[in-house]
Amino acid sequence: MRKDGDICIRLATADDAASIHGMIVELARATGPRQEVTSKPEHFLRHVAGERPAFEAYIAERNGKALGLCLFFYSFSSWRGELGVYVQDLYVSSEARGTGLGRRLIAQTVRHATERGATYLRLSVARENAAARQFYSRIGMSESGGECIYQAAGPDFRRLAAGID
Repeated sequence: MRKDGDICIRLATADDAASIHGMIVELARATGPRQEVTSKPEHFLRHVAGERPAFEAYIAERNGKALGLCLFFYSFSSWRGELGVYVQDLYVSSEARGTGLGRRLIAQTVRHATERGATYLRLSVARENAAARQFYSRIGMSESGGECIYQAAGPDFRRLAAGID
C-alpha cells in the first residue's frame, strides 16, 4: 500500500469487484459508448481472485472512495524474451484529474511489475482519445507505429476455435 497525501493506492482484492466494475463503466462513459461494457461485477470477482487471477489492479482511494484504477496483467514478448505488463484500463475520476494520480497509478504498477521481473509496459489507446495519447506521451511512453491491433470476439472467436475459415 502506498499513501501520498490523503490518497491511498493499494492492490485490489475480491471485495473491490463492484468498485472496479463501476470505474470501468465510468471510463466507458467518458471515452465512448457505455453500452459497449457488457461485464458485470461478478466477472471481476471471478477473475481477480483464485489460484490464477486473470488480472491485478491498483485502486486509488480517499477515505474509502475510489478515485482511480489501473487494471493490468502480465504478457511475454517472444521477440524480447522478457516478461512485460499490459495496462488494460487506466481510470481517474473527474474530481482527481489533473492531480498526477494517473501518473502515480502507472508508476505503482510499473514498480509492482518490476518486482515480478517485468521489463516493459504496453497498453493501447483509441486513436481518437487525444487526451489519453497526450498523457502517455507526457509520461514518457511512445506510440508503437509498426503495429495494428486485431481481435476476434463472439462468433468470430468461436469460428476460429472450431477451425472454420
